[in-house]
Amino acid sequence: MKLSYRVEEGARLGSLLWEFGPGWRMISSAMLGGGIGVREWVLNAQVVAGYARMDPVDHLASLGPCEGAGVGMMTAASVDRYVRAADAGVEAYATVGLRVPTWAAAPEGHTDPELAPIRVGTINIVVVLPVAMTDAALVNTVMTVTEAKTQALVETGFAGTGTASDAVCVVVPVAGEEEVFGGPRSEWGARVARAVHAAVRRGAEGWRPRHLK
Repeated sequence: MKLSYRVEEGARLGSLLWEFGPGWRMISSAMLGGGIGVREWVLNAQVVAGYARMDPVDHLASLGPCEGAGVGMMTAASVDRYVRAADAGVEAYATVGLRVPTWAAAPEGHTDPELAPIRVGTINIVVVLPVAMTDAALVNTVMTVTEAKTQALVETGFAGTGTASDAVCVVVPVAGEEEVFGGPRSEWGARVARAVHAAVRRGAEGWRPRHLK
């Protein structure tokens, strides 16, 4: 993984880039390269708060490598504050922005009051496993990532399941016998859960009010 910087709209912005090359499959909720498919790289790009461009997919593509298909996600959080955690072959990377925590199920018409003024608020997670997975196991793993993220937030005192703009990407090799389970009590799902929980919890700790630390 490489950290680089660029200047946009007068701001110095960071980007995290994972270049895996051929032979990898990914599942992601990202706008660029989302869904399930063969991908070669992952980009987590910082953008300005109040990002208002109408071409985010093209913008992300322009920031990534020129060759190969990839996944691109964005955040207004400082990506150089990323947190990495590992558990028995699983790696989890999280960039955590928590000024706008929210509950997934809210009353119709509910607006998060923290949205005005605009503040940083996105949690992006990249998980890398050394084993191949079926499509169903990949979906199950995304569920495990989300559950572990929420557990970390609740344990650190945040009233929310995440933010309204969170993104996730799970990366696995194409080759090898496919794992069929990704839930939190499966062998690899448990490792994913622990790694994600550790990364998000450490990232969230930095957002807690001083009197709660």
